Amino acid sequence: MSATVLDMPDASTQLRDWLARFQRLFVLTGAGISTGSGIPDYRDANGEWKRAAPVTWQAFTGDPAIYRRYWARSFVGWPKFSAAQPNAAHRALAALEHEGPVTTLLTQNVDGLHQAAGSQRVIDLHGRLDQVTCLSCGDLTPRDALQPRLVADNPDWHPGDAAMAPDGDADIAADAEQRFAPPYCKRCGGMLKPDVVFFGENVPRARVQDAQAALLASEAMLVVGSSLMVYSGFRFAKMAADAGLPLAILNGGTTRADALATLRLNAEIGITLGALGR
Repeated sequence: MSATVLDMPDASTQLRDWLARFQRLFVLTGAGISTGSGIPDYRDANGEWKRAAPVTWQAFTGDPAIYRRYWARSFVGWPKFSAAQPNAAHRALAALEHEGPVTTLLTQNVDGLHQAAGSQRVIDLHGRLDQVTCLSCGDLTPRDALQPRLVADNPDWHPGDAAMAPDGDADIAADAEQRFAPPYCKRCGGMLKPDVVFFGENVPRARVQDAQAALLASEAMLVVGSSLMVYSGFRFAKMAADAGLPLAILNGGTTRADALATLRLNAEIGITLGALGR
């Protein structure tokens, strides 16, 4: 396949014309759709890391210092992350679900902004940050309920200068990380983890199977705001191409699936999707 690469302002027109061809559309979204809501992303326009890679499952569960570090940074980052609101791109995809043709929306994001915008047929590929699970007993609690506990357990703690990072993380002083008292399960004393898939951890098989079935029941696939550098997302673009489904990609920069796309739009996501309803 050879993709047509288009820049603004033609992107919205071309995407509208492409969407009109289909009645059953599978959509995959990534971090690039939520940057317009103030949530930073991980990668640059070339698909390279902007910062250190996220914490791995192995480090989080195997190193008490990493566990403490994660929760110290989450404590600082959570208030702003949880206050983020859907932007024009989220709302546009919700409208495309309500009016057709979007039948399934698979997101790599953990922010819940698609649901907040009104999308209902959403698969959270990597889970949701607004839930916390105990790794020992499996108890599941809202992340909002954990924040007051962290305040109470760290009454004199201060992070120093802090800057928001992707997915509810924050950059804080190293000495502040070392002084933080991390949380443990109130029921059994086990380690607590956000209900998301960490690097080095497998996406639940049932979740992948649901997404694969939805993709194969669709007529085409649209990728929005993802470089697809992580295989958990790329495999769906590859599956669409292998099945002969038209694949459109809207992303401000290089993606791993550019060679597979039949339509490649290099454009600002919020403007491009937001203009579809005009």
